[in-house]
Amino acid sequence: MKDHRRPPPPPSAAAAGEPPLNPLDRQQCPGSSVFKASDALPLPLYLTNGVFFAIFFSVAYFLLHRWREKIRTSTPLHVITLSEIAALVSLVASVVYLLGFFGVGFVLSFVSPGRPSHEDTCWDMDEEDKQPSIMCPQVVNAEKVFDDQLTIISPDKGEEAKKMLSQEDEEIVRSVVEGSTPSYSLESKIGDCRRAAGIRRAAVERLTGQSLKGLPLDGFDYESVLGQCCEMPVGYVVVPVGVAGPLLLDGREYTVPMATTEGCLVASTNRGCKAIYVSGGATSTVLRDGMTRAPVVRFGSARRAAELKLFLEEPDNFDSLAVVFNRSSRFARLQGIKCAVAGKNLYMRFTCGTGDAMGMNMVSKGVQNVLDFLRSDFPDMDIIGISGNYCSDKKPAAVNWIEGRGKSVVCEAVIGEDVVKKVLKTTVPALIELNTLKNLTGSAIAGSLGGFNAHASNIVSAIYIATGQDPAQNVESSHCITMMEAVNNGRDLHISVTMPSIEERGV
Repeated sequence: MKDHRRPPPPPSAAAAGEPPLNPLDRQQCPGSSVFKASDALPLPLYLTNGVFFAIFFSVAYFLLHRWREKIRTSTPLHVITLSEIAALVSLVASVVYLLGFFGVGFVLSFVSPGRPSHEDTCWDMDEEDKQPSIMCPQVVNAEKVFDDQLTIISPDKGEEAKKMLSQEDEEIVRSVVEGSTPSYSLESKIGDCRRAAGIRRAAVERLTGQSLKGLPLDGFDYESVLGQCCEMPVGYVVVPVGVAGPLLLDGREYTVPMATTEGCLVASTNRGCKAIYVSGGATSTVLRDGMTRAPVVRFGSARRAAELKLFLEEPDNFDSLAVVFNRSSRFARLQGIKCAVAGKNLYMRFTCGTGDAMGMNMVSKGVQNVLDFLRSDFPDMDIIGISGNYCSDKKPAAVNWIEGRGKSVVCEAVIGEDVVKKVLKTTVPALIELNTLKNLTGSAIAGSLGGFNAHASNIVSAIYIATGQDPAQNVESSHCITMMEAVNNGRDLHISVTMPSIEERGV
């Protein structure tokens, strides 16, 4: 096996009598001599960037203004003055600097074959150990190295733990701990999402005095969440996924994925699926399908708020408002507007069909279109917020329980007497009595809002996590009332669940 040896590091800047460089201002490849354009300038980096940005925009504005004047006065464009020559030179200089500073990493990603070979600048390695990297494409198995170094760091080990980091990464960790480097900027400055997560992890350990050794770091694609979700990652959590089913619904069989750490949840759900399956299956009906968004606006008087309410709820105005609203998307279709007045404030609850999407963004864009349209007739309208919580999103609210939000669904099934006894291990009268006293009466005594069920929220949360839905929307999505009654001369059990506000996107 080929021996992995690192070449001796180049002489340090301190030894040569030069000030040390910030490790985040140079290319992140060990031993590399490639520096950014700003390294050769005497000014601090933020001042240099500010100067060149100011030069670029000021001379661009000057030249555009002069160009317009020449066109208006019919002056030949090739006739230029000394000031225009100086402006052109300044524009070219600023463009060269800005491209050199901000575009070098992007350009190098396309010309990596022409860069110095890894034998001169990076670790020596076997072919199978090569890992792609933005700043050093042929770095040695970085994931294993950083995992061995960073995940075992414990703050109570002092200097011995710090030696496990490379010198360059140790400087970056120190700058994050001291506050000179923002933790959120590591990915953009380093150019390696996995490495940034490892460095941030080490900084968090030192700041908190707690070890993150039990939190997995490797085995996750951190680039996939960059700019999408979960900012400043330091690891990831593993949640087991089980399956329940087959569930026979509307004549089709489904296998239901459930991500949970709750014992017996998947087993009890699977038992319910079995009881439904052997009894012939369940049927479902979508009662309503519309996402909502409710902005809040304010007027100088309650009378003006009431005038807008009457305008929005006038049937003759709906078609015009729908045309304006539907411009936000080819799927968005305005269904209705319900208003509520609180003094001088008006809450407008827009309901919109969104197709297979959950549709929160398209509804918000449609609402903004309508608000802009209303300003022509109501210029004194002060928009306080695009959402005034009358929607209501991720909060228990009677408006969702009564009016619905997202998908409003009812499902039903008839479970035979033999199935109740053999699969559910009980009797039809006992189940009906339990449902009445627990799910209905008990929930009413507790003042429950949409909680007239046994454990709908457990099942909804597990399915949402397993399928990539927003778990926070379990709040209103698990609103459910379970009804049971005896049918077929009291032998069999008719069971139904009504859920008025299931919020989900197509998967």
